[in-house]
Amino acid sequence: MRIAYVRVSTAEQNEQRQIDALAKHDIERWFTEKVSGKDTNRPQLQAMLEFAREGDTIYVHDFSRLARSTADPLQIVELLQRKKIHLVSNKENIDTSTPTGKLMLTMIGAINEFERQNILERQKEGIAIAKAHGRYKGRAPIRLDSQRFEAVYARYHTREISKKEMARLLGISRPTLDRLLAEFADRANG
Repeated sequence: MRIAYVRVSTAEQNEQRQIDALAKHDIERWFTEKVSGKDTNRPQLQAMLEFAREGDTIYVHDFSRLARSTADPLQIVELLQRKKIHLVSNKENIDTSTPTGKLMLTMIGAINEFERQNILERQKEGIAIAKAHGRYKGRAPIRLDSQRFEAVYARYHTREISKKEMARLLGISRPTLDRLLAEFADRANG
């Protein structure tokens, strides 16, 4: 089976460029997501890795869509090789089943990780400059309806729902939920 994995980092980005580039491979199954590639904890990536079977070919537009670190794409490729699944990258035109392809993947992974670190460094520098000039206010605080939060919290407190489910119901991330729970506990205790 011909499988495609398409990823963009944010909801504002458009994945159509990747879809158009991969369409020439007559893809039979698509896995698409809008999430950072900083690690492999991505629902559609995990679903694709679980779905793919021996003899399948996975197509990506470029290896940075698969992973941004040096280690992650190598681990993914090793998993695919163990499962006897072929991986093809449009942009780099690399066949990961050859020693040269694996070497190229290692170098590309290192370059992608270097690029990500540079982006983060530039972001930190930009924030520091904006703060120094009084223009950086940070992300707007998340405000939730207190009645809704308390209703969902009551379900969590009675173990009717998990913390993960609580975050999903409130439409927030787990770290944000942890912060809000700490603030809620502080208010209740103080």
